[in-house]
Amino acid sequence: MNIVVIGAGGVGGYFGAKLAKSGNNVTFIARGKHLKAIQKNGLQIKSIYGDFTVFPNATDSLKEITIKPDLVVLGVKSWQIIEVAQQLKSIVSKNTLVLPLQNGADNADKLLTVLNTENVLAGLCRIVSKIEAPGIINHFAFEPEIIFGELNNEKSSRIKTIKKLFDAADFKNKISENIQLDIWKKFLFITTYSGIGALTRTVVGLFKKDSFIQNVMLKTANEIVQIAQKKGISLTQEDVSKTMSVINALDYNTTASMQRDIMEGKPSELENFNGYIVKQGEILDIKTPINSFIYHTLLPQEKMARNLS
Repeated sequence: MNIVVIGAGGVGGYFGAKLAKSGNNVTFIARGKHLKAIQKNGLQIKSIYGDFTVFPNATDSLKEITIKPDLVVLGVKSWQIIEVAQQLKSIVSKNTLVLPLQNGADNADKLLTVLNTENVLAGLCRIVSKIEAPGIINHFAFEPEIIFGELNNEKSSRIKTIKKLFDAADFKNKISENIQLDIWKKFLFITTYSGIGALTRTVVGLFKKDSFIQNVMLKTANEIVQIAQKKGISLTQEDVSKTMSVINALDYNTTASMQRDIMEGKPSELENFNGYIVKQGEILDIKTPINSFIYHTLLPQEKMARNLS
């Protein structure tokens, strides 16, 4: 299968490498030193499930893609989706499937503002990984998994084909029974602890047993559930309890990707996490004081990172 992976970081790099290793024609869209290292030495995966190296195609320009891809995997950040989708229009055919894997609740919706419905799938992934050095991805926690589906949850023939593709690539995957609910469950988890991680600027082990911070996270999660339910997504208090349990079971030294970006002075997914809840609250007339505090407290740093201050 012809596959294009946009973003060769912790997510796109790992899953794209697994797809390349299983014999697919994979092209990575990467940049800078990371791109040059992949072109020169291949893409090296260091993983708790075994190390390997692949030698895929890699470029920094979609203009170099001459074959219409069967599948495009998006490993970029949520705030980059619309720009990437606009660039994708030049290489997408009516049979191309575009699968977003980034964190966030509305990634498929963003794609649908640019691409045709027939091209868009919905998905999420679970993995803790990062670029350790140019050309090297380090997967150091969680069993990697992709959960995906049609926007209407139909068990279509093309979804079953993607399932076979992922099975052959030898990573955990599942066709979702309710992909929007699964996306919101992941969103509940990542948003609940990303903001507080960015505020405390420390590892989860130092704040997850603090009763005050636990209460802040719980209130954050409850606001997210209120927004989800108003939008017709059936998140429950049981999901909140499970989220808190997962956070409290995280490795002591875990940090969230949004947190790391903010601490490093990089643009982050703040707008797509706590900011999204705040804005949905305004639209739906639901008060979100905890998410608002987190969002507006971190916003000056976000503006500085984007040269908007």
